[in-house]
Amino acid sequence: MKTVEEIKILLHKNKLRLHQELLQSKEAMHLIRKATHSHLTEEEKLKIRIQMLDICKAIPAFTVFMLPGGALLLPLLIKLIPDILPSAFRDDPPVKKE
Repeated sequence: MKTVEEIKILLHKNKLRLHQELLQSKEAMHLIRKATHSHLTEEEKLKIRIQMLDICKAIPAFTVFMLPGGALLLPLLIKLIPDILPSAFRDDPPVKKE
């Protein structure tokens, strides 16, 4: 069983990961808007492509989590298929003590 401090650290890490994913999505939306009236560089196109793949990966993970018993099934699924998580959730964010 995890201690309260370990659980707090895990929650904080996931909060940082979610924040990172939201920032990346916001940047992608800005680039998509920009693409409607000007050309994008190859780097900008790559950023949009990566973010769209991350969004497509998040939907099945969220769906599994919402199923009955999904909270238990999702960690097992992540162990079997590690690429199911968006990129922000694969990298460990730096943990800041508040």
